[in-house]
Parts: sequence; structure tokens; C-alpha cells
Amino acid sequence: MALAFDEYGRPFIIIKEQEQKSRLRGLDAQKANISAGKAIARILRTSLGPKGMDKMLQSPDGEVTITNDGATILEQMDVDNQIAKLMVELSRSQDYEIGDGTTGVVVMAGALLEQAEKLLERGIHPIRVAEGYEMASRVAVEHLEHISHKFDFSATSLESLIGPCMTTLSSKIVNRCKRSLAEIAVKAVMAVADLERKDVNLDLIKVEGKVGGKLEDTELIYGITVDKDMSHPQMPKVIQDAHIAILTCPFEPPKPKTKHKVDIDTVEKFQTLRKQEQQYFDEMVQKCKDVGATLVICQWGFDDEANHLLMHRNLPAVRWVGGVELELIAIATGGRIVPRFQELTTEKLGKAGLVRERSFGTTKDRMLYIEHCANSRAVTIFIRGGNKMMIEETKRSIHDALCVARNLIRNNSIVYGGGAAEISCSIAVEAAADKYPGVEQYAVRAFADALDAIPMALAENSGLQPIETLSAVKSQQIKDNNPCCGIDCNDVGTNDMREQNVFETLIGKQQQILLATQVVKMILKIDDVISPSEY
Repeated sequence: MALAFDEYGRPFIIIKEQEQKSRLRGLDAQKANISAGKAIARILRTSLGPKGMDKMLQSPDGEVTITNDGATILEQMDVDNQIAKLMVELSRSQDYEIGDGTTGVVVMAGALLEQAEKLLERGIHPIRVAEGYEMASRVAVEHLEHISHKFDFSATSLESLIGPCMTTLSSKIVNRCKRSLAEIAVKAVMAVADLERKDVNLDLIKVEGKVGGKLEDTELIYGITVDKDMSHPQMPKVIQDAHIAILTCPFEPPKPKTKHKVDIDTVEKFQTLRKQEQQYFDEMVQKCKDVGATLVICQWGFDDEANHLLMHRNLPAVRWVGGVELELIAIATGGRIVPRFQELTTEKLGKAGLVRERSFGTTKDRMLYIEHCANSRAVTIFIRGGNKMMIEETKRSIHDALCVARNLIRNNSIVYGGGAAEISCSIAVEAAADKYPGVEQYAVRAFADALDAIPMALAENSGLQPIETLSAVKSQQIKDNNPCCGIDCNDVGTNDMREQNVFETLIGKQQQILLATQVVKMILKIDDVISPSEY
């Protein structure tokens, strides 16, 4: 780096400790950045589509994750390069906003970078490339709007919502049960959806898993499950029309906050103390009985004596229930969380049609199901599976399906999957390129080529001849002017995605193109990288 001198000829420092920093500038910096982005895209490319492969990731503490979800793979990969981190954030923002299409968005960005590299080698300025990409993405997003289809759904006919959810699940490991899981996801979303406001609060859908059973045993419970059992083994296991008291105060005699010491020197004093304690418990249990509670759910523990009394008074109780679960129970049953026994009233009780305890297999695992609640806006999806990894992956897959159903309620437009939408956009962008007179038209054409990367990857992962398959589908789209032709990954024998029922959400696809273009634009604009060099 050149030294600068002041008017007295003394050198002054512009960059501190510059011999310890490495610096890339100009085209070298752009090429280094592009190759980092491409490397990340290459990893995810093989896990795209229904025949995509899974990745196995081991965390530093030895925990193993097997997944096919782009966002999860990149989260766990522990990337060091700054540009690669941008790609991780790209898939994370797609995950937060849309929930699905996290792999596709990274593959798309990788393809755009690859095309940009060719243009840079021809000597086109990166800013011109970025502007051309921006124009092309606008054309593509408008074209998606143009080829999308709206469909109607109601609380009774859910078939049109189930289609896109099945498409999402078909690329996951759970694709053999995709029909039942898609139905569960759609029903769960419809149970908590606010159709007037077109909004869905996914916090009200709790996804729980338990090892054992098989994937087909996964069920949707219109209520809450709590991983606890009754505090006394002889309490009733099934309660009809339960009135639930939700408490955050322990069933114990009150203790002063300060340090204290009780001196007992005679038997009488001890008897009095014992009587006093017993009276406390009596009052507590009686209080719950008086307001008409038939089940007590408590955040803290019980004294043995309290447990015994509850059992004798026929008041079933559950202890050590977590705070989040308490809140969900309160939302579902329409009850109030009560911090002191003095404040218990009949209005604050929650109501549930059925509370039952269920045990699983030969293990002593038991869970409480609180069903038919007063406010059925809280539901639970309960997943069973052969091992922990399978359950974790199913949870991620269900999350994607829930997000797709939510997006469809927000905006009920769909485009056709299987690469059909990308091929159609590619044709439209290619056609629009001639309208731009400047150097940008090269970039617009490059964008059209990059859009072909997703159908190409789909064909490659399905074991088809990529270039042959893609060109056949593309020519068919142009000949028939039919934006529903895509890659036939499952070898059904037809390229028409309408017949195969492969749909994707419009907002998901638009978001993919916009996010990928933004990130690529950002990477292309970097022409100087100063980083502390490695020792």
C-alpha cells in the first residue's frame, strides 16, 4: 500500500498495522466473493426437489442433524467467509418471511453469481451487471403475477390448500405420508386462522414430538398436550367437562421472605404448628373446591400432604407445568392465570370438554391431553417417529407446510412448480432483453440463463439428462404457450404440472427472485476486501 506524506515529508498512517492485513481489490475481490457464494450454492444444489439428497451435520458437541431444509443446513454449517454468511442470511430471511423455498433461493443466487462472473470477464462493469439484473428481476416478478392462478377455498373445501402443502412436503424425508401430514397442517392453520384479517398466528400451533410409534400415528389435537401426568397415581385419568384452575402459587404453607427460625421446645407447640399447617392446606384445597374447579394445574410443586389431601377431596391436579404451556392452556381454555389463592373466583376457571391422560407403549411415558376447549384457537400437532432425528426433521417439514398454508390464506395466488414458473420467466426475460439498448441487455440475458439453473438442478437430481430435459420442456412451453410445463421429476409420464398437482405460492416465488437479486447486487458492488490476515 502506498505511503502518504505530509508537507514536511513525514509519512502518516492511513491504515493501522497494514502489514498484518490482507487486501483484495478490483476484479480479484469480486471473483473471490463470487466463488465463495457459488461454493455455498453448490452444497445446496443437490438437495433441491423431490429427489434431492439430505445432508448430515454434526455439531461441535456431537449432536447429529439430518436435514434437507436449506435454512437449517446453512444455520448449522458454521460458515467463516463473510460472503458465505450473506448467503446464510439470504436463506434465513426467506425462511422467516415465507418459510419455504430456502434451498431454491440460494441455488438461484449461486446461478446469478456464476453468470455475472462470465460477464465480468468480458469486461462489463459490475454496476451495469447489477442494474441489468435489477431490470430483469422486475420483468420476472411481473411475469409471475401474470401467469399465477387464484383459487377459492373455504372452511369446508380445503383441497386447494392441501395441494401446495403436499408439494412442499414431497421434497422432504416424510414424503410417503405427505397427504396425511398436509391435511394435518392445513386443518391446524384453518383452526387458528383469522379469515377476516387474512392472518394466521403460528404461535398458537404447538408442534410436539415423542419418539416411538410410526410416522403415520402423527395426529392433530384440537387442544393442548402437556408432557406431565397427574400428581397422584390414584387420581382419575379422564375428566369430562373439566373446570380448570390455573395457578402460579405453590401448594405449600407460606414462608416469610426473610431468614427465620422457629424454636419448638414442647410437644404442644409442635402439635399447634402441625395443626396450623394442616389448616393451611385444608383452606387451599377447599378454596379450589368452592369455586367449582375439577382440575388444578399448578406451575410449582406440591407438598406431599397437599397431594394427599387433593387426592382425598377428589380434586385431580398436575404440577410443575412450564410457563409457556400454562399460557397456552389459559388461551385455549379461556381461563385466567391466578397468582394467589385469595384471588380464585369461578370466572377465572378455564373450561375443557375432556382432559385425559395417555400412556405410550411399554415405557412409563404419560401425557395429558386437554381437548374440546372453550376457545379452540390453540391446537397441537403431535408427531411420532422412529428416532429423534426423524422427529426433528418432521417438525421442520411441518413448519414449512404450515408456512405455505399461512401464505395461501394471506394471498391465494399460486404458480406451477417443478421449474415451470422459472422456465416461463426465463422465456419472458429473454424476450424482454431486446427492449434494452445498452450493455444491460447482456445482464438481462444472463439473468434468463440463471433462471434455468433451478429446473436444471431438478432434472439433475432426478437422474434425468439435464440439458436435454430442460430444452425439451422449454420448447414445449414456447410451442404451446403453456406456463404449466415443468420437469417431470417423479417420472409420472406428463410434463403438465396441473395434472401432477405441483403448485407453489406466488409470494414465495416472487420473494425468491427479489431476495436473490438483492444479495447478488450487493456482492457485485464490493470491490475491495480488507481483512486481518491469518497468522
